[in-house]
Amino acid sequence: MDWDEFEEWGRYVSRWAADYHKSLRDLPVRAQTRPGDTIRGLAAAPPSQGQPMDAIIDDFERVVMPGMTHWQHPRFFAYFPANATPPSMIAEMLVTTIAAQCMLWQTSPAATEMETVMVDWLRQALALPEEYTGVIQDSASSATLSAVLTMRERAIDYTGNRDGLNGKGTLRIYCSEQVHSSIDRAAWIAGIGQENLVKLPTRSPRHELDVDALRAAIRGDRAAGHIPAGIITITGGTGVGASDDLAAVLDVARTEDLYTHLDAAWAGAAMICEEFREEFWAGVAGYDSIVINPHKWLGAQFDCSVQFLRDPQPQLNTLKIEPEYLKTTGAAVTNYSEWTIPLGRRFRALKLWFLIRSYGLEGLKARLRNHVRWANEICDVLRAMDGFDIVTEPMLSLFTFRCPGDDKDQQRLVDAINDDGRIYLTQGAFQGKKVIRFQVGQFETTREDVLFAADVIRDVWARMK
Repeated sequence: MDWDEFEEWGRYVSRWAADYHKSLRDLPVRAQTRPGDTIRGLAAAPPSQGQPMDAIIDDFERVVMPGMTHWQHPRFFAYFPANATPPSMIAEMLVTTIAAQCMLWQTSPAATEMETVMVDWLRQALALPEEYTGVIQDSASSATLSAVLTMRERAIDYTGNRDGLNGKGTLRIYCSEQVHSSIDRAAWIAGIGQENLVKLPTRSPRHELDVDALRAAIRGDRAAGHIPAGIITITGGTGVGASDDLAAVLDVARTEDLYTHLDAAWAGAAMICEEFREEFWAGVAGYDSIVINPHKWLGAQFDCSVQFLRDPQPQLNTLKIEPEYLKTTGAAVTNYSEWTIPLGRRFRALKLWFLIRSYGLEGLKARLRNHVRWANEICDVLRAMDGFDIVTEPMLSLFTFRCPGDDKDQQRLVDAINDDGRIYLTQGAFQGKKVIRFQVGQFETTREDVLFAADVIRDVWARMK
């Protein structure tokens, strides 16, 4: 393909993209294909000669699109959203076109300096103190792993990377039973081990970490000769929106000299709204590491996860490695690859710049407030349906419910709804029972889309009985 052809096909793809988004309501939300359908549509061996782009595009429509679940569908109520606003997509097109590897300041100064400013824009929007700086990661999983590695190294005087973990003692990290599975994975990869990720019980009303149990666990571990290393808290847990008492946990951490990480990947975006901060954000100042995902609720295209750091030096002490070929001469600059696990870095800050300038903070707040309001509305509609129970009340825009019957019936309803195609939901678990999750957060959803979901649930359930 030459650049004239690129221009022609670029115009085609822009038109296709706009038509796709404008017609999403006509498509089933979840892919309706069966396992192996896409494989059967693909050639078993690569072509020996180049093929024309129109043939490739035709096959894309025929083979790929039927197997895609439409995350930008306004009736996507599963998992958490992975939004892609138009200005964010435009920025990604520009980033893809420039195709820079932004690992060091000198490999693209604008990318590094914009990242510094965009992280600070978000810091201000979230009402975090001026002492916080940060870095854009690919996902919350990477931010959490970075924090867990830092906990590990800080607890053993930054000797693990050099010496390995043999003979260092048993390191312990504490969290609630409501944390995301990425916390478990971080403990595995960091060499902490599943058994040393101490998951503690929660208490009502926000399904928060039991602070008394936390204190007791730390005391017991010290008495047993173990090494407490850190505490991980959550604001807006994936399962039911569990949110810890941040101030109470931080008080324990300071008393015990433990590193703290807050996973606010989904719900952190809502903290740009002042009215949510008292309940969900009080006590956040002082956490060593905080992660939010603008690519979830805020509207930035995946991937874009911001990790705020009260003091970046412990993470730099853990992750920084500087061979001769990566050294920067001249004036002191920030090289964000030293703050993260990957060396390679995309220009992720540009989509935040486009997004925030295009909508403004007030425009973004209005969407988030609507989502929370509409989630409460549909929760009340489902509450009134015969035999349906609200298991966990709305935490921002997430709640869970059960239909009449046992756990198998919950799964039957979820599967039937997703096979129907008009909306998309997922199941979860709470207190040993299966629940159905409902989360409002897709950027283009409307009140009508949200309330339409109740009609679909009612209709599918009636056909199941």
